[in-house]
Amino acid sequence: MTIIDGKKISTDIQDEIAIEVKSIITNNGRIPHLAAVLVGNDGASETYVAAKVKACECVGFKSTLVRMPATTTEQELLSKLDELNADDDIDGYIVQSPLPKHIDEYKVIEAIAPEKDVDGFHPQSVGRMALNLPTYLPATPYGIVQLLERYKIETSGKHCVVLGRSHIVGSPMSILMARNEVPGNCTVTLCHSRTSNLKEFTLKADIIIVALGKPEFLTADMVKEGVVVIDVGITRVPSDKTKTGFKLLGDVKYDEVSAKASFITPVPGGVGPMTIASLLLNTMKASRKEVYN
Repeated sequence: MTIIDGKKISTDIQDEIAIEVKSIITNNGRIPHLAAVLVGNDGASETYVAAKVKACECVGFKSTLVRMPATTTEQELLSKLDELNADDDIDGYIVQSPLPKHIDEYKVIEAIAPEKDVDGFHPQSVGRMALNLPTYLPATPYGIVQLLERYKIETSGKHCVVLGRSHIVGSPMSILMARNEVPGNCTVTLCHSRTSNLKEFTLKADIIIVALGKPEFLTADMVKEGVVVIDVGITRVPSDKTKTGFKLLGDVKYDEVSAKASFITPVPGGVGPMTIASLLLNTMKASRKEVYN
């Protein structure tokens, strides 16, 4: 059994990007610039955005953090996005979620210029992904693809079961695993809360990608020997065995399932670290005008 080390792969990717940025600087080129918009002061969002800003500094990107109060109106936010869309110095930007309840998240996503949509959530980005055209892939699915590729995990002709149909992970993963690419070329089954006899599908799977947000949902009796398991879930649960008073659990009962798996991602340290690495890769694509010339 091989543990897929997302921390190491994320570090490798960031090191590769840093080398490329140094080359850009040496050749008097333009340094990639990523912006982040943070509305309100949600604790988790503050942590995520701080990590993204730090990652930009580490690889040599320029970064801009746009802070707006929780009282910001929807129109005020949309006006700010118009400014970012028009700013030629900014290659890509993200709007950190969750947004305050009075702001329509889908209106915000659609207001981001597709050529700057480094989160890969704009309908145009999703459509191009479905058509297998050059685009920005959503960060978490892009990270999973990188893990599969760099660990040389065979996907062609395999049966991949995706648990969860969210627009952030499950749905795009089903598209990416079925496309005529490497990794890809799987026969994909997308399961969700209305799927009957779920265990029948997981027991036949060569690859299982779990993105449900249900701690330790996938157990050993649901998988076959040699399965590849990608655990996207991460839930904080109380624990009297840690100093913090909580621990992080994935959607997979790791101790059980790892005994049968050929490859498995741990939680934490598996898929999680890849999200920021993927965001940086998308920003580099944006700066090179790889998707939109």
